[in-house]
Amino acid sequence: MKKVIVTGGAGFIGSNYVRYIYKERPDWEITVLDALTYAGNEKNLEGLDKSRVELVVGNICDAELVDKLVKNNDAIIHFAAESHNDNSLKTPWPFVESNIIGTYTLIEAARKHNKRFHHISTDEVYGDLELDDPSKFTVDTPYNPSSPYSSTKAGSDLLVRAWVRSFGLQATISNCSNNYGAYQHVEKMIPRQITNILCGDKLKLYGSGENVRDWIHAEDHSSGVLAILEKGKIGETYLIGANGEKSNLEVFELILKHMGKDQDWLEHVKDRAGHDMRYAIDASKLVNELGWSPKYTDFEEGLKQTIEWYKNNEDWWKPQKQETEEKYAKSGQ
Repeated sequence: MKKVIVTGGAGFIGSNYVRYIYKERPDWEITVLDALTYAGNEKNLEGLDKSRVELVVGNICDAELVDKLVKNNDAIIHFAAESHNDNSLKTPWPFVESNIIGTYTLIEAARKHNKRFHHISTDEVYGDLELDDPSKFTVDTPYNPSSPYSSTKAGSDLLVRAWVRSFGLQATISNCSNNYGAYQHVEKMIPRQITNILCGDKLKLYGSGENVRDWIHAEDHSSGVLAILEKGKIGETYLIGANGEKSNLEVFELILKHMGKDQDWLEHVKDRAGHDMRYAIDASKLVNELGWSPKYTDFEEGLKQTIEWYKNNEDWWKPQKQETEEKYAKSGQ
């Protein structure tokens, strides 16, 4: 592989992946296909040589455009997705359109031109675990999605699996835990709280904060995807995680600690409908079969670096902040 398409490559996780392979595979040419919705930002690709990284502004549902791009590349790494649970509860259709129809459009083009395809998914397709359940999600865990977001991602996974079996699509799938790091939109939990403090506002914690998420740094997600793309077995699914389980309350307390604030800066707000209790990833298949391992095994250290990034990049996140908080305010959150 020398020429790759990264869908959603101007978004948070996608742009981190583009930056990672730009550094790790200097002989690759990268085409970023991104619709530049509110979650995509051309600034996320600043500093990259345009002779190696081309941004194509377009929709993954545009079959003619997708076919043209896929024909001239070796592989497609599919990050593009509508991914915010709160938004999916308010307006489900964009999630159906992007996650289902967009994925269908891409795999049809990959099938037609016999190209390598890697599909990025989420651990949320498995539903949730009880707080006292010692088990973790594995590749054999049954799907049990609980929101329009996770259900449409589950549907996209099943499309890819069916195209592998029915049409011989040269595809792999990865399901990853919650990402954090630079370039994440301020609607998401960690950057929202960091930027709240930077704006002089309190942290907004859903419910009691008992919900547990399994956190992974976006760079570790990127290295996992690259390992699967280059060494993964066609038709297989791999889970990417870094043993980073933390309750939301624990994460909030760490943010307060590293930003020099006390508990008075913590405000409990209305919980999200159908809020999953716990996610936990068993990444042993990826570790044992492909030799992958995460770099950021200390969540607190990775969080400190993330806080510093937002402190130093106010011009990047400030334009998003007011509109985001207005949306939350309307929901009492």
